[in-house]
Amino acid sequence: MEKVELADVKVSMDGRGRVFDNIFTERLWRSLKYEEVYLKDYGSCMEAKASIDKYFTFYNNERLHSSLGYSPPAEAYFNRNLIVSNIKV
Repeated sequence: MEKVELADVKVSMDGRGRVFDNIFTERLWRSLKYEEVYLKDYGSCMEAKASIDKYFTFYNNERLHSSLGYSPPAEAYFNRNLIVSNIKV
């Protein structure tokens, strides 16, 4: 038995090993690249880290997401009574 299985880790989010498991992560990285990284000319690794940290704060707390009913992820996550009905997986 593999270490992953022994740790009771689910490799597939839906248990079927479908391509849709990575869709949210892929969208996040695409947004990061097109809305932050490709637009900047970082002078150092520290500058890049600080700018990307700032972007993630914006992404999670301010950027509106159509799939979350035009609310930011933090609001959708922490406000559990918010029903998100248009997410399709």
